[in-house]
Amino acid sequence: MSKPSGLAYGWIVVGAGALMTCVGFGAMLSLAVFLQPISESMGWSRAGVSAAATIDFLCMGIAAFFWGSLSDRFGTRIVVLIGSVLLGIGLVAASQATSLWQFQLLFGVLIGIAAGSFYAPMIAAASAWIEHRRSLAVALVSAGMGVAPLTVAPAASWLITAYDWRTAMLMIGIAAWALLIPAALLVRPAPQAAAPTAAGGAGAAELQWTAAQAFRTPQFITLACAHFACCAAHSGPIFHMVSYAMICGIAPMTAVSVYSLAGLSGLGGRLALGALADRIGAKPVLVGGLSVQALAVATYLAVGQLGEFYALSVIFGLAYGGVMPLYAVLVREYFGARIMGTVFGAVSAFASLGMALGPWAGGFVFDTFHGYGWLYVGSFGIGLAAVAVALSFPSASRPSQPSLDLGRAAA
Repeated sequence: MSKPSGLAYGWIVVGAGALMTCVGFGAMLSLAVFLQPISESMGWSRAGVSAAATIDFLCMGIAAFFWGSLSDRFGTRIVVLIGSVLLGIGLVAASQATSLWQFQLLFGVLIGIAAGSFYAPMIAAASAWIEHRRSLAVALVSAGMGVAPLTVAPAASWLITAYDWRTAMLMIGIAAWALLIPAALLVRPAPQAAAPTAAGGAGAAELQWTAAQAFRTPQFITLACAHFACCAAHSGPIFHMVSYAMICGIAPMTAVSVYSLAGLSGLGGRLALGALADRIGAKPVLVGGLSVQALAVATYLAVGQLGEFYALSVIFGLAYGGVMPLYAVLVREYFGARIMGTVFGAVSAFASLGMALGPWAGGFVFDTFHGYGWLYVGSFGIGLAAVAVALSFPSASRPSQPSLDLGRAAA
C-alpha cells in the first residue's frame, strides 16, 4: 500500500524540482534578454552587464557544493526554501540598482547563490524517491532548465516591451516567490526503504564511500573536467544567442524565439538522450552529444538568416540539453545516493565555473572586435576538449573495489 503512494509522491517531488530549475535558472539566464535593454538604458557596456552572469555562475558553483552538502545533512526542503526566498530578493533588489557595481553584486551574487540551491539538491531528492525510472526522473528535473527559455525568457521580453527592464525584473522576482515557496514546501524526504535498494546489491558498497574518497577517484575528476569544458563551450553561444541574432537583423521578439526553440530542443534532448543512455550506456551518449555540440557551435560562424538560426537551434539545443542529465546519472551510478548531493554539487561547481566563462567572454569579444566570431572559434575548441575528456572516462562499471580499499585505509 505504501509503495504506490510513495511512488506517486515521488513524481510530485520531481515536478517540484522541474519547476524550481525552470524558474531559478530561467530568472538567471533571462539576463540574456535584459542585456541590450539594460545596456542601452543605463549606458553600461555589454561586458559590464554580462559580467553579472559570470558572477552568477561563479557564485552558483561555489554555493552548489555547500547546498548539496547541506541537503545531505539537513534535508532538501530547507535548502530549496532558503534558495527560493533569496532568488526573489535578488531579482527585486537588482531591479532597483542605480550603478553597474550594484547590479553586478545584486543580480550576480544573490541570484547565483540562490540558483545553486535547486539543481543538485533536487536531483539528489528525485533520485532518492524514484528507484526504477531514476534516469527519467533526473532528466525531468533537469528538463526545467530546458523549459526556462520557453517561459521565463519570452515573459521577460514581453514585460520589457510593455513596461521597462526595471518593472520586468521586479515582476519576475515577485512571480518567483509566488511559484517557488509553495513548491519548496512540497519537498519531503524519501522513505527510508527507498534509499538503500539498488540493483545488484549496491547498497552495501554505497556505505563504503565518503565524499573525501569520492573526490580522489578518476571518475570524479573526469566527470568534473568534462562538465566544466562542456559548459564553457556552450555558455557563451547560449547567453549571446539573442544578441547575435539581433545583430544579424532579426527582430527582438523573433530573436527570443530562436533562443526559446533551442530551449525546447534542449527539453527534448534531455528526454531522448536519457532514454538512449538507458539502452546503450551514458558514456557513449555523452561523447556523441558533446561532439554534436562542438560542431553546432562552429556552425554559428556560417549562419545569418532566420531559417538557419532555427535549424541550428534545434541541433544545438538537442546536444547541449541532452548531455546535461548524463553527469548526474553517472554520479548516481558510481557513488550512490548517500553522498550524491555532495558529489554532484561538487561536479556542478566545476560546471558553473565553465558557465561563468561564456557570458563575460562573449561580452569582451563583442566590445573588442564588434562581433562574435572569436567567441564561436574559442567555444568550438573548448567543445573538442570536452569530447576528449569524456572519451578518457576510466571505467564502464562502478568502481566498488577502490572504495573498499579506501574504506580499509580510513579505518
